[in-house]
Amino acid sequence: MRDMTKGAPLGHLFWYAVPLLLGNWLQLAYNAVDSIIAGRFIGQDALAAEGVAGPVMNLVILAITGLCIGAGVLMSEAFGARRMTSLRQTLATTLLFGAGLCTAVALIGIWATPYLLGALAVPPEILSITGTYLRITFLGAPFTFFYNALAAGLKSVGDSKTPLKFLACSAVLNAALDLVLIGGLGFGIVCSAVTTVVAEAASALLAAGYLVRRVPELCPERGQWRIRPDLLGRILRYGAITALQQAVQPICKVLIQGQVNALGIGAIAAFNAVTRVDDFAFTPEQSIATAITTYIAQNRGAGQSARIRQGFRVGLRLELAYWLLIGGVTWWGRTALVSLFVSGDGAGEVVALGSEYLGYMALFYILPALTNGFQGFYRGMGKMTTTLVGTCLQAGLRALGAALLAPRIGLPGIAWSCAFGWSVMLLFEIPYYFYTCRKQGL
Repeated sequence: MRDMTKGAPLGHLFWYAVPLLLGNWLQLAYNAVDSIIAGRFIGQDALAAEGVAGPVMNLVILAITGLCIGAGVLMSEAFGARRMTSLRQTLATTLLFGAGLCTAVALIGIWATPYLLGALAVPPEILSITGTYLRITFLGAPFTFFYNALAAGLKSVGDSKTPLKFLACSAVLNAALDLVLIGGLGFGIVCSAVTTVVAEAASALLAAGYLVRRVPELCPERGQWRIRPDLLGRILRYGAITALQQAVQPICKVLIQGQVNALGIGAIAAFNAVTRVDDFAFTPEQSIATAITTYIAQNRGAGQSARIRQGFRVGLRLELAYWLLIGGVTWWGRTALVSLFVSGDGAGEVVALGSEYLGYMALFYILPALTNGFQGFYRGMGKMTTTLVGTCLQAGLRALGAALLAPRIGLPGIAWSCAFGWSVMLLFEIPYYFYTCRKQGL
């Protein structure tokens, strides 16, 4: 456990964020491995199919993680105030409510797959394999929820290292199964989806086993395994808004994907590849933001208001330092990065399209670094509605920009629409930050 109500903010934020960063990279890694192996061993159609299914599943996954983030803020506050009974009861309520919700989501998603693909205008030649891949991955939603809820409990008490170990095991398992079953034995896209679900289930089981054996402070007692209406109301006030905010981004991606689909299979494959790179670039920014959230929530629960603004300033410096690193790496290595995802006929077109897009994004990564930092501050302060408004503003403008620019200038139009959305989001977040500080006496 890490008590962030004492000690230097830089050490807390850095050492808390690093395991989150590595863990999220590992989570992205087995998605990227799926795409690399699908593109190289199954073909361009499989890569395009995963690219179409990706935003749909991200809608579900980010809604799940949003609910868990909201619950995690409440658990961080309880830990900072040393209300351990409330901490365990919050975790129990989150697990029971989320289990039923995610099971329903999985079943509805399987039924609605044909309608989703029709709305996305998926090309007929990849319609069948995309539908199969999407239905199977929907089955992993409950496992994704259980892992994220248990990980949120551990992170709320400052333990960001243990979830990393579980993700490492699941990432290695996923990569090994993909290489053997697809790369070695030649199975198709069905196997790619199944190995992802198996890896998700493994991480959930490992987290549950660890909580029961090693962290009794977090593990709910027998009489606490029920949904408490008072806690559920608070979880939903925090978590539902956060879940909606998290879901706005993939909705935006789905709308943008529709614009990309109209550009042809080559553009779809290129966009899938660069989206994987974008995910790796954005993840550390989000990890630092999560560290800011936990730091601020713990100190708010403990009544340490003097430490809040100090910690936020340190967090923003970390975000900017990271951008200098990732911007340079992405700029210089953009062609090589895209080349990882595709080979064979048509690869040259895909690499050219993707590397041009990444050239713009390397410069624009500074904008989400700043917006993520402010989002972390607002979540830690319990201002979930503020994060939702900022995200909706940004996502809506990105989607509108993509609709206007993509038909005219292709994939670069997607990059410029992203920059526009993030810039307007900052124009909203920065003045409101100073207002919040004055109102809260920070």
